[in-house]
Amino acid sequence: MRRPYVFISLLICGLFTGLAQADSYKLTTGETIEGEVLLTSANDQGVQVKIGESDFKRVPWNSFSQDDLKNFAKNIKVQPFVEPFIEVTQAEKIKKTEVNIKQPPRLDQPPPQALLGALFSSGLGLFVMLLLYAATLYAAYEVSIFRAQPPLLVCGLAAIPGLGLLSPIAFLCMPTKVQAAEPAVEVPAEQAPEAAPAAGLPAGAASDDVNPMQGAGVEHPAGLKLAHTETEHSQSALPKATVYQRGQFTFNRRFFETKFPGFFGVVRRDADKDMVLVIKSSRGEYAGQRISRIAAADLHLQVQHGHATEEVLIPFQEIQQITLKHKDA
Repeated sequence: MRRPYVFISLLICGLFTGLAQADSYKLTTGETIEGEVLLTSANDQGVQVKIGESDFKRVPWNSFSQDDLKNFAKNIKVQPFVEPFIEVTQAEKIKKTEVNIKQPPRLDQPPPQALLGALFSSGLGLFVMLLLYAATLYAAYEVSIFRAQPPLLVCGLAAIPGLGLLSPIAFLCMPTKVQAAEPAVEVPAEQAPEAAPAAGLPAGAASDDVNPMQGAGVEHPAGLKLAHTETEHSQSALPKATVYQRGQFTFNRRFFETKFPGFFGVVRRDADKDMVLVIKSSRGEYAGQRISRIAAADLHLQVQHGHATEEVLIPFQEIQQITLKHKDA
């Protein structure tokens, strides 16, 4: 008895379901279409609508209203076909393109305080202050040397925290302290020691007139007195040797070309004719009268060996001393 009631109930539910699937769609052309949309037939061109028994009609997507297209977009399978035809309002565009700016984490700003307080509140600040303090004392020491002032006075004033750099600046603005020369002490004539009289001479003879070689028995029997006197006189007439030491001069090509231009020629001039160039290097000492060749890092000195000459290569970096003297000196 219950089976017919169940069958009738299912039939009524199916009828209502069929009626629910038949919807009404208002197209953009102004007409209204009623039927069932077959979503399985959806493609890029549109979708088929069943408007009657065995009667189908394909409706393009651009013919549906925006509300119908948005309802179709809720289906995941139909959404790719419908989305290009859905108009996006300005508010929706702004919402989609809205950039969510996230503030990065920031460090907390330290509490405001004085400059000196901020420096002394950190290890780095203390290190910088110690460096400045040491630099101030060193500057005061250099100023004391430059202005001939007592170093203890200048450095002591600079060490006071209140003065700081003001003390070196003040002493630097002062003129250099010149030491006064000590007055010469005059000795009276009566207190001056008297020179002892020479042997064999009267007591009243002056010391300037005393010549020890003129005494009796002093003169050499071979007469060497005259020869020795002439040798000393000839040596005193020779020009004084000039010494150039490494550290005081830079030995390079320009130095030799400016200081010894006469040693590059084959024929020596009268002024440099008898002069000899003695070069002392780490390899030895060489005496020559001509620089035959010179380069950027070395030179060739012509050295005399008996009756023959030889060129010696001397690098500039090995030269320790150069002496310009007379050949008989």
